[in-house]
Amino acid sequence: MTFRFLVTDSIPDSGLQMMRDAGEVTVLPTAPNPAELRALCASGDYDVLLSQLADTVDGELLATAKLRGISNYAVGFNNIDVAVATAKGILVSNTPGVLTDATADIALLLLLGTARRVVEADALVRSGGFEGWKPQLMIGSDVAGQVLGLAGFGRIARATARRALGFGMDVVFSPRPPAERMVSDEELGEFAGKVRQLPWQDVVAQADFLSLHVPLTEDTRHLVDASVLAAMKPGAILINTARGPVVDEAALVTALREGIIAGAGLDVFENEPALAPGLAELPNTVLLPHVGSATGPVRSKMAVLAAANAIAMAKGQLPPHPVNPEALPA
Repeated sequence: MTFRFLVTDSIPDSGLQMMRDAGEVTVLPTAPNPAELRALCASGDYDVLLSQLADTVDGELLATAKLRGISNYAVGFNNIDVAVATAKGILVSNTPGVLTDATADIALLLLLGTARRVVEADALVRSGGFEGWKPQLMIGSDVAGQVLGLAGFGRIARATARRALGFGMDVVFSPRPPAERMVSDEELGEFAGKVRQLPWQDVVAQADFLSLHVPLTEDTRHLVDASVLAAMKPGAILINTARGPVVDEAALVTALREGIIAGAGLDVFENEPALAPGLAELPNTVLLPHVGSATGPVRSKMAVLAAANAIAMAKGQLPPHPVNPEALPA
């Protein structure tokens, strides 16, 4: 039996070759629009869809889909209606774990870059505006001794905390905002005695840097809205390497423009690739094009995980990294 894989955008050869060894692989030359992807998935020509975050795999697509599985080339899977997929008996998988350190590095890069006004300073030098050292030139914010507030305390948040502690920061966290649950010292492991758990509203109020590390759910959509931004310190900086819609981007633009907070470092955006009006013009921001996992080794490992997931689902087996294992028929 020949297995058939549909890939909506090319991934590293490490994953493509695995699927080619297992069956037939179709890599689309351009990203499909929703109607095109819906038609392809309903055609019956493919066993597994290897999707990207930009692909909308919603209830309308799944209603007519003739697939065994959907292998998402990402850790997050908010682009897929998992409930409908499960009801249809379609397995969904993701690629967790391999991008933890790379994304934590980007969180620290955004933190440091925004605090020390790196983008503004680079532009000044390139434009010929640098006229030599001056006492008030490009004054930024300290990092050592400052409070890093973490929304979430999963793998990436913990890796970010580990780096921040190395910079001499005071780390506080709320494990699952806006909900609350207590985390024991045993669960904290290496972080016991080094970080402090606080209620979400206290993390917001105390943080000099607020870094977001939560999945996108109905509870976390616009977790950081106008009221949260107003509760932050005027000198605080917001960092988002999670998902764009966790932040109300229009409210963020207002807060940055009016000095409600001091700055923001963003790797994700609410309506990617579009930005909220006015965001790109704000000097107190560092804006990256969703590159949290963008290193060669990480993307290659993601491709291997996505391919292994896809091959298992094509065979009617539980993938190594299932999102909805209950969708596998008994």
